[in-house]
Amino acid sequence: MTAIRQRAVFLSDIHLGSRHCHAEELANFLARLSCERLYLVGDIVDLWWMAQRRAVWGQAQHRVVEALHAVRRAGTEIIYIPGNHDRPIRRFCGLALPAMRVRRRAIHVTADGRRLLVVHGDDYDAVTHFGGIQERFGDWLYYRILTGNQWLNRARRRFGLRYWSLSEFLKRQSGAAERFIARFMHAALDDARRRGLDGVVCGHIHRPSLMQQDGLVYANDGDWVENLTALAEDRDGTLRLLSHGGEILAELPPRLRLVMEDALPKAA
Repeated sequence: MTAIRQRAVFLSDIHLGSRHCHAEELANFLARLSCERLYLVGDIVDLWWMAQRRAVWGQAQHRVVEALHAVRRAGTEIIYIPGNHDRPIRRFCGLALPAMRVRRRAIHVTADGRRLLVVHGDDYDAVTHFGGIQERFGDWLYYRILTGNQWLNRARRRFGLRYWSLSEFLKRQSGAAERFIARFMHAALDDARRRGLDGVVCGHIHRPSLMQQDGLVYANDGDWVENLTALAEDRDGTLRLLSHGGEILAELPPRLRLVMEDALPKAA
């Protein structure tokens, strides 16, 4: 990751305390983090998993918590927007706790003046989910695939290979998964449009993405169980989707550059 202090960073779907959280990689990412504002966009601590199953909490999880404290001590403002897996924290919405502010949703204004809705994304489940036995089977299969993803990447590490998401690969082969993700994106953009905003930053579906569609920004910062990604804003308003190692996966330039590029004639 660049050593330049970034204006804002967005993280979601960490699922700390669950078996599938990549806590060690996240702790390393946070140790290199330098930003003015950090948004924790839901499902940070997986209270649902911890209530249903045995919590996974060791040295790597402690490092994540310590790294967040270090980020706060360095002067970073932290805004926590709870999701569906840490829903009980929503009772604290509106309060300024000693280390962070808790909000149901937020509006982030970028350096170039774009107003972005920051929300976890579970509000759109009524539009994107069908429910029933098919959905329950999908949840069961998803957790089995995540377990396979862990085993595969342990083997890859032994051979010196970089992280690769089996679960993300399989989802991209599924037409049903792609249609679900498209419904989610449209619901999120419609919400931002109704509010008169310039776009949305969200998580929830574990599919990192950064694009402009119909004049609106759609940014999904991804997750730390499958993709290990984050969204960052530079000092000039540039938005970047980053891997856990700091590689740039996607980039959206500031609004002025976007307008100028749209106005230029396209090459033949």
